[in-house]
Amino acid sequence: MNTPADPKKIVIASRESRLAMWQAEHIRDRLRGLYPAAEVDILGMTTRGDQILDRPLSQIGGKGLFIKELEVAMQEGRADLAVHSLKDVPMEMPEGFSLTAITARENPRDAFVSNNHAGLDELPAGAVVGTSSLRREAILRAKYPQLKIEPLRGNLDTRLRKLDEGQYDAIILAAAGLIRLGLKERIKTVLTPEQSLPAPGQGALGIEILASRDDAAAFIAPLTDAETTHCVRAERAFSRALGGSCQIPLGGYAIIESGKLWLRGFVATPDGKEMVADELYGDPADDETIGRALAEMLRARGAEAILTKLATC
Repeated sequence: MNTPADPKKIVIASRESRLAMWQAEHIRDRLRGLYPAAEVDILGMTTRGDQILDRPLSQIGGKGLFIKELEVAMQEGRADLAVHSLKDVPMEMPEGFSLTAITARENPRDAFVSNNHAGLDELPAGAVVGTSSLRREAILRAKYPQLKIEPLRGNLDTRLRKLDEGQYDAIILAAAGLIRLGLKERIKTVLTPEQSLPAPGQGALGIEILASRDDAAAFIAPLTDAETTHCVRAERAFSRALGGSCQIPLGGYAIIESGKLWLRGFVATPDGKEMVADELYGDPADDETIGRALAEMLRARGAEAILTKLATC
């Protein structure tokens, strides 16, 4: 007999890219394991962010373009929840929606992918490197000014195809996506946080629901991973306090080490010529406080001027 917390049917809204569907299927299978009597289905959808591929994301409205249609499906009662790669979720959730569960993290680091070169240091001057994020662009321009950085849009398979066609000498992708799709062999090297500090939430999956759906909050609660949640909450609070969006080159990465939460963060100009970075330790229970405090440290050290410059561009 079903208790109030045991759902009879669950519909997951998802983008239709191969990686997004893997993520939705992963959550579907976990929910089926928790609630074997429930029917768990996936509602595949194409978002505006998937349709516009000829311009950088920072120019067409940002990360919210990947989730709007999924949220409409939840509002209309066609879906109960949506599964997101957390690095693609805006720092401010729309009114009426809640990011309720964060699952255990896959490798959160960036991956160097190339068919002819072993790593960034092996690329010759003038080599073309593709990336979809201003964060990675700023890091590359700061550390490897001799390289040519070009925008790279499309789903994971499209990006790999563009590399294989010779449009790029190398591309930088999230390691987590490659690992999840069984493409780990395409990774030539995983970049260390010192080489490329990850984006807030990178490698973690978040489950979004309507804020009014207490029943949904209850049935997805067992999917939550406490350590990942503390780390991602700190990262997102840091980004949020700096107005983080795809228009701001910003990295934020936390781990829990010896019982302490260690948060590193930076903000930069897209050309990489100005960059402010720092780190902070604290109690994991104070995750969002640590994130906000690190943001204030960066503002005091010069990030405010960078943010003002970006706002007037």
